[in-house]
Amino acid sequence: MKQIIYACLLALLLAFGSCSEAKKEEAPTKPNVILIITDDQGFGDLGYYGNPNIKTPVLDSLAERSVRFDEFLVNPVCAPTRSAIMTGKYCMSTGVHDTYMGGAMMAPSEVTIAELLKEADYKTGMIGKWHLGDNYPMRPQDQGFEYTLNHLSGGIGQYGDWPNTLKRDSSYFDPVLWKNGKQVQTKGYCSDVFTEAAMDFVEDNKENPFFLYLSFNAPHGPLQLPQKYYDMYKDTDPDAGLIDQGMPYPKVTEQSRENARKVYGMVTNIDDNLRLLFNKLETLGLEENTLVIFMTDNGPQHPRYIAGMRGRKGSVFQGGVRVPSFWYYPKAFKEARDIKTPAAHYDILPTIAELTGAKIPTDLAIEGRSLMPLLTKSNTDLPERYISRYWARAAPVRYRNVSTRKGDLKLVGVGKDDEGNDKFELFDLVKDPFEQNDISENNSGMVTELKSEMDKWLDSMESSEHILNSPKPIIGTAYENPVMLNQNDAHFKKQEGSKKQLMYWDVVIDASKSFDITVHLDREMDTNGKLELIIGDETKTIEFKGEGQTSLKFPNVKLNKGEITIMPKMYVEKEGELKFYYPFYVEING
Repeated sequence: MKQIIYACLLALLLAFGSCSEAKKEEAPTKPNVILIITDDQGFGDLGYYGNPNIKTPVLDSLAERSVRFDEFLVNPVCAPTRSAIMTGKYCMSTGVHDTYMGGAMMAPSEVTIAELLKEADYKTGMIGKWHLGDNYPMRPQDQGFEYTLNHLSGGIGQYGDWPNTLKRDSSYFDPVLWKNGKQVQTKGYCSDVFTEAAMDFVEDNKENPFFLYLSFNAPHGPLQLPQKYYDMYKDTDPDAGLIDQGMPYPKVTEQSRENARKVYGMVTNIDDNLRLLFNKLETLGLEENTLVIFMTDNGPQHPRYIAGMRGRKGSVFQGGVRVPSFWYYPKAFKEARDIKTPAAHYDILPTIAELTGAKIPTDLAIEGRSLMPLLTKSNTDLPERYISRYWARAAPVRYRNVSTRKGDLKLVGVGKDDEGNDKFELFDLVKDPFEQNDISENNSGMVTELKSEMDKWLDSMESSEHILNSPKPIIGTAYENPVMLNQNDAHFKKQEGSKKQLMYWDVVIDASKSFDITVHLDREMDTNGKLELIIGDETKTIEFKGEGQTSLKFPNVKLNKGEITIMPKMYVEKEGELKFYYPFYVEING
């Protein structure tokens, strides 16, 4: 009898185990997400879009297998695009309106893709260019990314990226980077370093759903690349076979042709690196369940082939804001095809959220909408909407380099006419994809409608909380010590009675205490001078003799809790006079 009971119990246990295993196997696996973005790679810097002079076989193959958004729109410059990607919002509502001069800091209160996915049990990694604030609480590790490997500022070797600036024309090689907030010396060419880290991240997280933001700083200038890739193009005519295609072509010079050769080499290097990354996904058996998004952040910086479009980086014409956008997800997006419906960078967050099941807070107001109906073909179109863009240093200028689009009609503010009146141009992008024929004169009603929407949008952006109250680094926390204040995140204002601009940082002191403040210089001082450090209403001064100093230190400076402005003013003797000189960066230790 006991044997019969044991046998029955064993059968039940085995049956239960089998059911559990079946349920486990049937449980849906969350998709991995890899978002790849390149820097200043234009729409025409791919073989897929008709450029016979560039070698991009991996990206061309990805395009052929992907769902492609034919009208994917971004901002004209990089940091604004990146803030919209991260938050699903217009850039200015996040505090980001420029690429430097304090305009590239994203408010830490913003909710990012990484934060949403982390809440959904994803492992999150950010590799490469961040450009949304280099101090706590705006760094990628403060905004939801568990693993980070990034450079500072808008580019490796720019003045804000002080660890690499003084390397000048070799900054892209063996760069100093920040790994999980700690400074590390790397070996190799920057794009190779980033790809190797990306493959390690994928390997380390193969058993978990993961989100990887792989943000190459190439082919942004300075145009540095391995000799192997320069040699590929050194004898190439970048314009060959393109000028006489019956579409507009930018004015090019020998210098712009040389720039194109270097850009093409940098892009081919990225293409080779993506082959390694995609092979890693395949080897690990992750390709089928991984969404790969490839895009670029804006148009090209230099004049070169751009598929006939008008404008380039910095411009709201199509050449500045229309970029490649490939979405490859074999498990769900079965058919490679082109989608003509206009889409935008701020649509990425809600799309990824819907795909992964990540919850968007009900009180979070975003501009973007999910593209899943288009990607899965459950709907072939989305409700029509207005899409606005602008770019100018510091703040919008009415009405210069600002656009508002509805469907295929696009109104562009181009400044003033000869009589000082606001000037607008209207384009039908279906009939005139190259924006050559202004139809505003015969469509006054549409001009009025789009200008009214443009005004409402500008009013909203200019009055947004984080434009009126710019995000600020926080000094004196356990999260970042010492704090390095760099030039990219500094604000500038004109010095009274001078053309010189004063550099300063608005910061928040976490708790009242004493700090050592060191002002670093970008060269050895070989002349006499003085350094003034203005902290709120107080000024401290060091007079120095040129004895090879590369830094000047103010010890035990008491800073009180709250908001304060820190402004270094430096003067060095030159030709018998004290000349204004910019410090390199400021270190605050406490």
